[in-house]
Amino acid sequence: MRFETQEDLDREKKAIERFVSLFKGSYKKLGPDDIDYKVFDSSGNLISYIEVKGRMSLIKDAFPLCISAYKLSRLANKRLNPVLIWACLDGIIYTKIKECEGAVRWGGRKPRAGSFSDEELMVYYTNQKSFRYLKY
Repeated sequence: MRFETQEDLDREKKAIERFVSLFKGSYKKLGPDDIDYKVFDSSGNLISYIEVKGRMSLIKDAFPLCISAYKLSRLANKRLNPVLIWACLDGIIYTKIKECEGAVRWGGRKPRAGSFSDEELMVYYTNQKSFRYLKY
């Protein structure tokens, strides 16, 4: 069962649009069982794969950042410049996964009826030099 709301999808779209605006790029949303986006440069060349995670906080209050180990593994398997973006209330935090370190532990959220992945193996990131910030 999927729990993403339209508000979640809108926040994700705002984040990817802010990110690609850095280099006048474009993006393509991938399927529901894949990571989130393919990203293209201004000439239309595929340059990266992106996973966007919602974070209901301001950038200054967002840490530790987290992502499911399963999603992170799927993103890493794409190989071509895998990037994580956390969509905060006031902007985005992003990093190339090859440039950061995280701690792995069991976590997630309080389980919801019909969900199989609310509690799972998670990767948690403290603030580090590889993180970049863009305000909306």
